[in-house]
Amino acid sequence: MDRPVVRPDQVTLGVLISQVSREEVDAAIEVCGVREQRSDGKLPAHVSTYLTLGLALFPDDDYTEVATRVTGSLDRFGCWDAAWSVPTSSAISQARKRLGRRVFAELFERTCGPVAGEAGPTAPAGALGTARGSFLRRWRLLAIDGFTVDVPDSTANAAEFGYAGSGGNRSAFPKARVVALAECGTHAFVAAEIGAYPEGEKTLAQRLYPRLRSDELLTADRGFYSWQAWDTAAATGAALLWRAPTQLDLPVVKILSDGTYLTVLIKPTVRGGRRERLLAAARAGADLTDINSVPDAFDDRGLPVVHLARVVEYDIPDRVGDGTGELIALITTIVDPADAHADELAGGYHERWEEETANDQLKTHLRGPGRVLRSRLPDLAHQEIWAYLIVHHAISALTAKASAAADLDPDRISFTRALRLIRRTATGTADIPPSGLG
Repeated sequence: MDRPVVRPDQVTLGVLISQVSREEVDAAIEVCGVREQRSDGKLPAHVSTYLTLGLALFPDDDYTEVATRVTGSLDRFGCWDAAWSVPTSSAISQARKRLGRRVFAELFERTCGPVAGEAGPTAPAGALGTARGSFLRRWRLLAIDGFTVDVPDSTANAAEFGYAGSGGNRSAFPKARVVALAECGTHAFVAAEIGAYPEGEKTLAQRLYPRLRSDELLTADRGFYSWQAWDTAAATGAALLWRAPTQLDLPVVKILSDGTYLTVLIKPTVRGGRRERLLAAARAGADLTDINSVPDAFDDRGLPVVHLARVVEYDIPDRVGDGTGELIALITTIVDPADAHADELAGGYHERWEEETANDQLKTHLRGPGRVLRSRLPDLAHQEIWAYLIVHHAISALTAKASAAADLDPDRISFTRALRLIRRTATGTADIPPSGLG
């Protein structure tokens, strides 16, 4: 079926500059202390930053070709002096080294906030309307997932990132690992951690949980669950909706009116009689958050060792024709059915798969399938990964704006077509109506 045509509304395709402002670039450069002056013959840091973003937008082109492509847009937005000559590959490489790895992480934090609905603290420029699939009641739906990126097989990259496997099964290239939070409705990445392959998804995810906010609902697959992960994420006040691992003990505390039930998640180090007392207290309706009522619910530092949770169970129909379905068990901090019905929670968890779409957009369409990064130095590899995340966010914001203009689900706007249009017009000054994104 053909994609719908979006109502006419001008969308500027100077996407890197319109979504990543010069002011924010300068602020990130200032914070990281890497500002350069053109008078010393070196590329200004803000130009180097935009050129690096351009490298992510045009992964098939070499440094000089990318510089040639994007300087037209830089000139249009006041980020380039027309009297300057296009820098050489060597000049760009040296300029990237001067920037270091911190600038792009800082720039991501400043520019890649929520896209749908009202803007949060990290998106002061404002958001683009309530994109469908972005919210469950009062909560913004987020998902967490990870992916790996092949980096060039240099000594420095191997030492920094490591390989997958070992011996004869070792990967051909070192691999960086990325774990990110994405806004489900728009596919926009809103937080990320980059690390070495051996660190593992759970390790990187643990650094992301403290960034959650009380107006967000985080969905996660069963591979992310651990007591520590749940405890850290729940402490932020954000709502959680995670698939429970098969082996996780979920004792029934109370059957609720909608067929879901309450359970307790108890720290694994709590065993024996204390564990039984906590379960009995929960079944008696005691307040597990009150240290005076249930002292067993806290450790000697006053930190909780038990959390009340709600379990939503449902079947997935037979997928392979063997006559058996799959039982899904979700655990959530939303314990009152009045705050979210069971079918709403099941539907909200299904939105988690939108991050798979975001990962595919970045890895397959933006970067290119099977593509190895350009950067042979770890600092530059970090830059390049952050640049891909920033450019993907900018394109997601562009497509969300187009979908909001037509009151459509952002899924109905082609990421690939938007990317193609951006690449085609990056050197020009044309505005394209969002009908071209359908």
